[in-house]
Amino acid sequence: MTAPSTYGLSTQARNLQWLLTDLVEEVPGIVSVAVVSSDGLLLLSSDPEEGAPGGRRPGQQQKQQPPKGPRGASADLATIVSGLGSLTTGAANLMDGGAVKQTMVTMEHGSVFVMAISDGSLLGVHATPDCDMSVVAYHMALFVGRAGHVLTPEVRSELRQSLENVT
Repeated sequence: MTAPSTYGLSTQARNLQWLLTDLVEEVPGIVSVAVVSSDGLLLLSSDPEEGAPGGRRPGQQQKQQPPKGPRGASADLATIVSGLGSLTTGAANLMDGGAVKQTMVTMEHGSVFVMAISDGSLLGVHATPDCDMSVVAYHMALFVGRAGHVLTPEVRSELRQSLENVT
């Protein structure tokens, strides 16, 4: 796995990158992960080939397809996560359901999980169809618990800037 560059980043930003990399490496079945700000911008990603923080587990195969959008898979997952977050929040408001904690979409060839982070940011995970959903959800909750207090406006701005500098 290629480690993301952490040069010049604050301790908090490096810790978030480490947490994301740990999530991808430790949980079987995770294909990619994205952290998206409340306004839909990609903050962290597990796709190192696109210059974003994180990485794939050793031996995990990446689909050999041309990148789609400005950053390929990361941008696609960020868009999906942001859209699902907005849709489920609207549905919860219409149903007087309170805050949305987690959304899960299961498909024939995979699953997408979205979990709210305390500041309005979202954690999104794309997983294989044979993943253990309870294990993925558990580790996502651990990430959210550890990252929620660290993802301050200053750190979000720093992460956005680091992604802009890569492109």
